[in-house]
Amino acid sequence: MTPATSKSLLPIGEIASRAGLSVPTVRYYESRNLITSERTAGNKRLFRRYTLRRLAVIAAGQRVGLTLAEIAEALAELPTDRAPTQEQWHQLSTHWAQMVARRIRQLEKLQGSLDDCIGCGCLSLKKCHLFNPQDEAASEGPGSRWMRKSMEYDEE
Repeated sequence: MTPATSKSLLPIGEIASRAGLSVPTVRYYESRNLITSERTAGNKRLFRRYTLRRLAVIAAGQRVGLTLAEIAEALAELPTDRAPTQEQWHQLSTHWAQMVARRIRQLEKLQGSLDDCIGCGCLSLKKCHLFNPQDEAASEGPGSRWMRKSMEYDEE
């Protein structure tokens, strides 16, 4: 990192307050490498002002339903030693818009399946077209199918 003046560094309490977060949340984001701090001789965290922008992006990503892992992946493409350029923010938001659009399509498909399932009334996880279409689960043996189905929706 480039040298910083004391005025360009904010203590954790101030960064949390300005971002509308709790101090433990800021610490958690730092532990997940979403943001970085510098340390004083007394080991107190100090954050550069552009950290506020990264925190705003994290909040925006969470509002549109992204996981912290997805947000971290996007932030990894941005510089850590300065505020990103407008073009870099644009690329990030374009990628997120595509992710959100894909999830909307997945949810619409799921909504149609729910309509079929509610109308069916079979009350059977063995025959259910939503949880076990064409009895796919029978070939996989015993165990939870929730993870498999969520992975299929993510791939579409």
